[in-house]
Amino acid sequence: MQISKFTDYAFRALIYLARHREKNATVNSLAEYLEVSEHHMKKVIHKLAKTEYIISTKGRNGGLKLGVEPREINLGKVLIATEENLSLVECMDNSKLCPLMTSGCKLKGIISNSLQSFINELSQYTLEDIL
Repeated sequence: MQISKFTDYAFRALIYLARHREKNATVNSLAEYLEVSEHHMKKVIHKLAKTEYIISTKGRNGGLKLGVEPREINLGKVLIATEENLSLVECMDNSKLCPLMTSGCKLKGIISNSLQSFINELSQYTLEDIL
């Protein structure tokens, strides 16, 4: 399994904002510091600004800052909020794609349990734990 660049950038942005809480950041400064595409960073920030994790303020003194304490940002929840598709195999979303699904394939259940274990492991940690 590999998390998407989107989720990776979200984690990086949250770490940056947590480490630089004394000042507001901009999408441009985040993208430059993290060496990622400004276009991608805009999408990430837009998504995170819809949550409580980031506060985005417009205007002259505006910018981006962490919306809650790092100990309140659960990494598993960030993963779920930012990953568009957590299906590790196509049949997880559409059992009609595989003829084995009708004959009682057990692989889907094993993969699903493995994914849940991954999410559960990540959910044991907060942003504060990785600062």
